Amino acid sequence: MAVTEPDEPDDEAAERLAALSLPSQLIIAVAVAAVAVAAALHLGMAFLSVAPPNTISKRHGAAMDDYTYPEFERNWKLFAPNPLQQDIAIQARAEIRTPEGGLATTDWTNLSAQDGAAIHHNPLPSHTQQNELRRAWEFYVGSHDAQERPNGTRGSLSEQYIRRIVMLRLGPETDGGEVQRVQVRSATTQLAAPPWSDEKTDTKTFYRTLPWWTATAADVPEGARR
Repeated sequence: MAVTEPDEPDDEAAERLAALSLPSQLIIAVAVAAVAVAAALHLGMAFLSVAPPNTISKRHGAAMDDYTYPEFERNWKLFAPNPLQQDIAIQARAEIRTPEGGLATTDWTNLSAQDGAAIHHNPLPSHTQQNELRRAWEFYVGSHDAQERPNGTRGSLSEQYIRRIVMLRLGPETDGGEVQRVQVRSATTQLAAPPWSDEKTDTKTFYRTLPWWTATAADVPEGARR
């Protein structure tokens, strides 16, 4: 008794594609090619950014950095030999113009705690909640010295990036006033050693406070202006 094989899904898809008009087939082909080129470009940039220095990275390093940082930068500090051993919280406050025309300073807002609350008990936290603020701070620290002076061409970009995150969180108006300037600081606490260890750890919190930055319309996302 002959057994009839079911139609293959690929054959059905091919028949549907063949039934389309020629312009529709061309549009689909162009779209698929564009996606393939974009995927290949992204994978190539990602690979070159972590690969050892080579001819391509030396010649086109600036273009690679512009594409990779800060959104696609990777960090391997979770693993040995130097895992993260600090709890770093990023906080921000604002200088506001009150309705009476005076100036006032808000209390510090713990932006890292906001992300932690959004992630807690969330089985599928967003990449933004997990990494945006943390990577922005690491980006800033890596491009500034201890006196908050940029040590490379990416210094101003890192300042703008973290300032925009702060303005996104606080909004153009907060505590009943219009934001004029913002200030950011980090609160770093060394993680205590486990009970079985003889290591002595100072768990006092240390602060790194950045200068005040003037808030401009360019720092406010389009949606927050409405």
